[in-house]
Amino acid sequence: MTQPIPEQRQRQLELARKAFKEFYAQCFWSSDPDHEVVEDDLPWIIRNLRQNGGHRGYRIVAELCR
Repeated sequence: MTQPIPEQRQRQLELARKAFKEFYAQCFWSSDPDHEVVEDDLPWIIRNLRQNGGHRGYRIVAELCR
């Protein structure tokens, strides 16, 4: 049985999915462009945005880590 995702976690997932698409060429180019971001991907998304996302990526990380 699948448990519902809390509202904050759902917001983080939506933001991570948007960031994956927006920063694909800059941060995630070695991944499948059709990758479906799931909760387990959040640390990977955060790490790549911090390392390669520039100032905008770092600001998104701040939102993801709230």
